[in-house]
Amino acid sequence: MAIKKSLFVIFIFIFFTACVGANSTIPVVPSGEKEVVYLLHGLGRSKFAMWVLASRLEDAGFSVNNIGYSSINRSPEEILLDVSGQINETLPGNNQTVHFVGHSLGGLMIRAFLENTKIKNLGRVVLIGTPNRGTTLVDNYQDSWWMQMAGPTALALSTDKKSFPNSIADPYYPVGIIAGISEDNDNEDILPGKDDGLVPLESTKISGMTDMIIIQSNHWMLRYDQEAASQTIEFLRNARFKKHRPER
Repeated sequence: MAIKKSLFVIFIFIFFTACVGANSTIPVVPSGEKEVVYLLHGLGRSKFAMWVLASRLEDAGFSVNNIGYSSINRSPEEILLDVSGQINETLPGNNQTVHFVGHSLGGLMIRAFLENTKIKNLGRVVLIGTPNRGTTLVDNYQDSWWMQMAGPTALALSTDKKSFPNSIADPYYPVGIIAGISEDNDNEDILPGKDDGLVPLESTKISGMTDMIIIQSNHWMLRYDQEAASQTIEFLRNARFKKHRPER
């Protein structure tokens, strides 16, 4: 099956390529004016999965709070309670602007948190490879043993109107969508149309989004991608993405 293959190769590749371009020229916030970014990883990961993006954001002058949480065999509600507690305990007490960046499930947790919590100095939000409308992968394999083992949150990511992604209100804040398109697109029967290997392109879109950009990358590599990082920084700065594709 195309979705499962080469995971080990991808894992090894990550460690050899994660830092490529990490020192590229990016805008830096002036000293004493740092803004805060809360960074959230995806399903089945830890905050270590976001260390490259965290480093790039810090190099750009942001103060980064990389939130870790357990997601296997926990419900979306349990995860949200955990994430919300960590964020609320560390929100800055001054007038610092607070941004949010999430990969995959992390983006849904950000949206759910902000639906329930209004932040005075809320800045902008970037969602990277987030299944805002769910994914047909879950629709097609929700009864399989390996999907069942992934737990209730994985099963909650379907395209059903009552699924977790579709239960979250549309954003009231500036939100930028970064979606990936995988070169390996031989899974049309599972993920119709363009996709990143896990999330259909159309499912990343959300009503009320401020801007959107598509990057040639699979779902796993989006969080390590240099262009994704640069575009994230651009949106946090200016509430828009650069529409040209930087040279790699």
